[in-house]
Amino acid sequence: MKIIFATNNRNKLEEVRHALGSEYELLTPRELGIVEEIPEEHDTIEANALQKARYVYGRTGLDCFADDTGLEVAALGGAPGVYSARYAGAGCSAADNVAKLLAALDGVGDRRAQFRTVIALILDGHEYLFEGRVMGEITLVTAGDEGFGYDPVFRPEGRQETLAQMSMSEKNAISHRGQAVRGLAEFLIARACVIRPIG
Repeated sequence: MKIIFATNNRNKLEEVRHALGSEYELLTPRELGIVEEIPEEHDTIEANALQKARYVYGRTGLDCFADDTGLEVAALGGAPGVYSARYAGAGCSAADNVAKLLAALDGVGDRRAQFRTVIALILDGHEYLFEGRVMGEITLVTAGDEGFGYDPVFRPEGRQETLAQMSMSEKNAISHRGQAVRGLAEFLIARACVIRPIG
């Protein structure tokens, strides 16, 4: 099955392609001539995922899905949340974001956090949302070379290693994005595992 994944983020594409498996051929906006930045202008993860999916659907008229992910840290009132990718400012790198997060938590004892992903699917003109989340904590220092984003400082509950110390298969088995992608895949296969139909 061919479907558009509304992202130009190579790391996300690789991770989702691995999680979905060989039954699906993921097309990217760039392959369809959409080379501009896909907008994400809202203040919730759900709204941003929907905006990205609607943008690509509006440009192509083809079935597509988009995801948005946020790291929510308890001691920071849920920040960086929807601003996770640009926490350190416009044009920042993942390393910049991690450095700012560790600085914000310097000396803070409560390091509880959760990763949350929402996938918005547009299929046959109808919209659906799938969500995944994983609880954990922010480590004192970075550890691991796998994954991307905040993975080197996020340790899931019940694990000794960060997400960046896990293989892609291990990470997908427990991660927020892995959970959301499994919900999406089950729905695409059976049309029965919708989390929240909204249209």
